[in-house]
Amino acid sequence: MPRVFLITPTRIKHTNGTILTPEMTVTVTTKMHVSTPFYNGAAEVIEAYMRIYGFDYKKACCHQNDFTFKALG
Repeated sequence: MPRVFLITPTRIKHTNGTILTPEMTVTVTTKMHVSTPFYNGAAEVIEAYMRIYGFDYKKACCHQNDFTFKALG
C-alpha cells in the first residue's frame, strides 16, 4: 500500500551550482508503506525534484537531514 509525503527543504542550500530553497516543496507517493520517503535511496524524491524543479538532488549532495517530511495519508 503506497504512502504520501509532503517534503520541504529546511534551509537554503547552494552547492555545485544548484540552489535549494524552503519554497521548493514536493508531494511524493512511495511504492510501499514505509515510515520515511528516503527509504530506498530517495528514488521518488530525486525524481520529483527533477521533474518539478529541474533540481539535481545528487549533484547538490543532498541528504535526508536537508529536508523535513510529513505523512499525508
